[in-house]
Amino acid sequence: MSTMSSFSNWLSRTKGNLADGVKRFKNKDLLDAIVAGCAMVAVADGTIEAAEKQKMAGFLGRSEDLSVFNMSEVIERFNHFAENMEFDVMIGKQESLRVIGKFKSKPEVARIIVGVCCAVGAADGDFDDNEKGVVRDICNVLGLMPSEFGL
Repeated sequence: MSTMSSFSNWLSRTKGNLADGVKRFKNKDLLDAIVAGCAMVAVADGTIEAAEKQKMAGFLGRSEDLSVFNMSEVIERFNHFAENMEFDVMIGKQESLRVIGKFKSKPEVARIIVGVCCAVGAADGDFDDNEKGVVRDICNVLGLMPSEFGL
């Protein structure tokens, strides 16, 4: 292999890694917002169901913007937010809402966050009043009308 070919391969790999790095950095806030909302919904009924985690993971795996995150990172962030709520529900909830609130000025992204949270709430077959209440709180922080989501 020629030196020029080696350099071209290196440059191509570096460009790809850099693009992934930029995408990853840019979307860390979105990942945190979605995962924080999902954790809030999952904790709301007192039991974190596997179906709720699977629904969240499925969305993140299909999202072009978020698929750069590996599942261990997603799980670590989910556990972070869930454990904060288990330690102190009000402090944990406020931290989650603060992270989610970063998207108030981006209604199209805010709707995606709420949509994923609704899907997670319904994943175990019972989107109960506690879970709906949490999603209403998320809507309020994002400046969205809960009625837009049937809440």
